[in-house]
Amino acid sequence: MGERPTTLIDGRTFVEAPRWHENRIWFSELYTHKVMSAREDGTDLRVEATVPQQPSGIAWLPDGRLLVVSMRDRRLMRREYDGTLVVHADLSEHATGFCNEVIVDDQGRAYVGNFGFDLVKGGPMTPASIHRVDPDGTITEVADDIWFPNGCVLTDDGVFIVNETFGNRISAFDLTEDGWLVNRRVWAEFGQLPAATTLAEATPELVLSPDGMCRDAEGALWIADLTSQKILRMREGGEVVDEIDPGMMPFSAALGGSDGHTMFICAAPDFDEEDRRATTLAAVLQVRVDVPAA
Repeated sequence: MGERPTTLIDGRTFVEAPRWHENRIWFSELYTHKVMSAREDGTDLRVEATVPQQPSGIAWLPDGRLLVVSMRDRRLMRREYDGTLVVHADLSEHATGFCNEVIVDDQGRAYVGNFGFDLVKGGPMTPASIHRVDPDGTITEVADDIWFPNGCVLTDDGVFIVNETFGNRISAFDLTEDGWLVNRRVWAEFGQLPAATTLAEATPELVLSPDGMCRDAEGALWIADLTSQKILRMREGGEVVDEIDPGMMPFSAALGGSDGHTMFICAAPDFDEEDRRATTLAAVLQVRVDVPAA
């Protein structure tokens, strides 16, 4: 177990989706509706986009334009070169819950996950799908039966890995040249699929609840685990080889910094949604790790 993280950017409400991009750390602040970025040392904090329906996952097209998930209206937004936001894709007829994570491949196709059910109101748990958004806006379902698809990574050799937060597992697919997710398999399994139909009832059955994640140069994943409230370094198959205790609930992590050895962690107190809106105790944390970003 390495050193304890230190605070890089404090005074936030609820932060998610950290990304290291163009020598800056980017993240979404859900309840102020902002996508923000800062220098590696936390200075020069600036607003990159405002998404009234709550930003979540962020990614970039090959031409450099920013994509942002707009959670509550289930849209994928695109920031144009002049800074304006336009709808890249409307997934409201496809996603069965709030949209959350997005990742983009080298052909500019975006892969978007969603909750699958009404998490806020505690609705019955149902699995969700991942949808591919082509550069022309066409939306195609490319994977289903995923229990709350969350953090995901795409390896250089075309393996798409996705956390199933309420499924006790991490799944992997092969990404084909024409944008399909095939050859599904379990990357790591922590327990059985919960038998309960509501999250409150299923929570005791969750051995590990993987939220956001990032991948290092050795192919290991750093997983933000909501059950242990730690960041776990994991090898394929589920072996945990290191852990970081951020001191409060971690929701996602990204590797970056000028040498690739800094982990940026989005963390917040474990409050319910209404308390998260009011608190300013959330933060972006930082900690040094031995193995750099992939």
